[in-house]
Amino acid sequence: MSVSTCPSRPAPNSDEQNHDASGLDAQDRAIVLATQAGLPLVPEPWEAVGREVGMSGEEVLSRMQRMQARGVIRRVAAVPNHYRLGYVANGMTVWDVDDTHVARLGREVAAIEGVSHCYRRPRHLPHWPYNLFAMLHGRSFGEVEHQAEAIRELLGEACRDYRILYSSRILKKTGLRLAAGPGDSGTHGKDIERRD
Repeated sequence: MSVSTCPSRPAPNSDEQNHDASGLDAQDRAIVLATQAGLPLVPEPWEAVGREVGMSGEEVLSRMQRMQARGVIRRVAAVPNHYRLGYVANGMTVWDVDDTHVARLGREVAAIEGVSHCYRRPRHLPHWPYNLFAMLHGRSFGEVEHQAEAIRELLGEACRDYRILYSSRILKKTGLRLAAGPGDSGTHGKDIERRD
């Protein structure tokens, strides 16, 4: 599993001496640094993290929930390596969908099995008319193209054009990292896939 953190921002707190610029106290920072490369794959991950940072698993979970509520941590989510699972054809489909229907149709596309990401983005005319993006994964290019055709049918007359942008290689696959402070070890990174 992976812990994904938002860009740091100060949290409302009157005790500024015990918090760094991100709004994290020393214990929160230790938890983020201990989990940013992923949670341990054990039956009790919060307990394992707690042993590493010197607190109970219950306290670790409580602090993680508070950081998420404050927006310091965006989410805790499983991040499977789809290549290792055999999904070697990965295509970001981009769609030119009528703006009056894109919100409704986007929700329908997001609900399709096999769509791992679906979101609306602004057009950049005249060079980029696409406003709906949906990531598809398949064991072959044919499988991805079949999935894209199903989306095309769902979009119907509201869809004017689409493309499939296949991933050609993974450049980096990590979540955002805290900068290392004195005595910390940490790196910066983000999810990047190259699409040629």
